[in-house]
Amino acid sequence: MGWRHRGIELKSRRQVQQMRPAGLLVAETLELLRGSVAPGMTTRDLDVVAERHIRGQGGVPSFLGYHGFPASICTSVDEEVVHGIPGDRVIAEGDVVSIDCGAVVDGWHGDAAITVAVGEVPAEVAELMRVTEEALWRGIGAAGLGGRVGDVSAAVEGHVRAAGPYGIVEDYTGHGIGTAMHQPPDVPNVGRAGRGPRITEGLVLAIEPMITLGTSETVVLPDDWTVVTTDGSWAAHAEHTVTLTEDGPWVLTALDGGAAALAALGLPCGAR
Repeated sequence: MGWRHRGIELKSRRQVQQMRPAGLLVAETLELLRGSVAPGMTTRDLDVVAERHIRGQGGVPSFLGYHGFPASICTSVDEEVVHGIPGDRVIAEGDVVSIDCGAVVDGWHGDAAITVAVGEVPAEVAELMRVTEEALWRGIGAAGLGGRVGDVSAAVEGHVRAAGPYGIVEDYTGHGIGTAMHQPPDVPNVGRAGRGPRITEGLVLAIEPMITLGTSETVVLPDDWTVVTTDGSWAAHAEHTVTLTEDGPWVLTALDGGAAALAALGLPCGAR
């Protein structure tokens, strides 16, 4: 185990390398699910695909049993923001489905999320998804050794605010990750640069903007898990597990380590 500073788990270089298989398994599972989503499926169908793949590759679903969560992935449809429980809901043409996936390999966690359009969606929804994904990568790109977690928050918020009158969910945040799925520090999606814990080598963060077409206010449904917007506006969610190296960010839950998306921003990638 790496050492801890104010409750933050810092990994050695070897331990970060040991996290990569979990990140890759999450990335592969999400790509499988992206290609599987189709009208007429239930969200439970997606959960079955995910669990079968994760276990088939020697991993364990992080979410299953976590504080009593009853499934291997979260499937949040349309106005559902995060933590949707897979079940009998039938996916329809024109829906958007946010899929959050976590896996454990040899004691190390990976965590990432995508939002998938099911067939054709309205232009404003497609734009919401684009802005959310871009905000994630702007946040990743703003992280650097010696900087602060607030640099990530400010970059996410700044990109979204500049893109339009979107809601940025503040009640749920990104987080540290490693030997547990959720660790300090929190990584808010709003904030000021230069604030918060310092970003040092060995820190691993799950960065995850949750953006809506309307309000940023949310409520939890009676199932005690599913988070929805209070005004019924649709939401998108994107997430990656990231660490920082001397050469730049290394996105542990991206198949290419984040190289392509960072290059598009003119930024180096620290994948090893």
